[in-house]
Amino acid sequence: MNQTPRRIRVAVVFGGRSSEHTISCITAGGVLGAMDPDRYEVVPIGVTTEGRWVLASGEPEKLAISDGQLPEVADEGGTVVLPAGSGLVVQSPGEVPRELGAVDVVFPLLHGPYGEDGTIQGLLELSDVRYVGSGVLASAVGMDKHVMKLLLRAAGLPVTRHVLVEAGRWEPQRERVAAGAADLGWPVFVKPARAGSSMGVAKVTEPAELEHAVLAAREHDPKVLVEEAVTGREIECGVLEGVDGGDPEASVLGEIRFDASHEFYDFQAKYLPEGDVHLDIPADVDATTSERVRQMAVAAFRALSCESLARVDFFLQPDGTAIVNEVNTMPGFTPTSMFPMLWAKSGLDYSALVDRMITTALRRPLGLR
Repeated sequence: MNQTPRRIRVAVVFGGRSSEHTISCITAGGVLGAMDPDRYEVVPIGVTTEGRWVLASGEPEKLAISDGQLPEVADEGGTVVLPAGSGLVVQSPGEVPRELGAVDVVFPLLHGPYGEDGTIQGLLELSDVRYVGSGVLASAVGMDKHVMKLLLRAAGLPVTRHVLVEAGRWEPQRERVAAGAADLGWPVFVKPARAGSSMGVAKVTEPAELEHAVLAAREHDPKVLVEEAVTGREIECGVLEGVDGGDPEASVLGEIRFDASHEFYDFQAKYLPEGDVHLDIPADVDATTSERVRQMAVAAFRALSCESLARVDFFLQPDGTAIVNEVNTMPGFTPTSMFPMLWAKSGLDYSALVDRMITTALRRPLGLR
């Protein structure tokens, strides 16, 4: 008698305490919709904006943008506890704790601090649970743009020049930062060091605007970067961990183009596009340049000790020089996200992409590696 293979139990974790909470929910909706229910048994775990882990709805349509409203994790349902080991326990008010059973792998889709930055990865390492994505080090470095640039530069990769505003030290460093910004040349971009989705990013065209932009960025992160503005095309490349220990693989390149209504690829352009943002996949780049940029993407992936997946963003200047902008260790999987679209054009559709990342995570050894 043929027995039906046991489904792989996957805990999908989304939401979180960061300002990217809603983006994480949208990402989760995309991933949940791509998971084959005959192959996977999904345990959806939402993290509220206050940090409570709850047993959430796994219906993708409840995690989509509806009438311009962004989804959130509701503070309802039983509290989920992850003890040592891969078992999950749920505690509902007034009820005896019940076991959800062991999971084979966790798919953490948290964006920003308190999730994408190595924190949940550390929790899962301590709990001896396999998970999709980079480990503690790469996740933490990938979140901190200042440290990321230091490591990429040390690996011989070109990065944008910047001035650091240290956490809590804007007042004593005001003159130094202003002088550094002037040396970079106007305009400059001011951005939180540890935030994504272009949260808190501002384009500053003159010295009088600098303080306001720094203070606005500090609402997202006390550590802030003032970065040179680079003239060039915005090019992105997806990277996946190699199969069975093989070399990392790079996708085709994609280009982001946007109309004059957006000075840069901001939150509105990324997640609420209205026809004024265009993703060209593959990018119109000659074969030699494309191969060079793809090799740089793999080099950046390795320089940060990334695992599983990453998206590497570049500025491609008119003379053909490519500069690494940043490495995103948990890129978005929303319907308008570049990463899954890059891989679809490279021959790996949405569901196959999710399958590959889960399979890679299941084969990853526990502990130091």
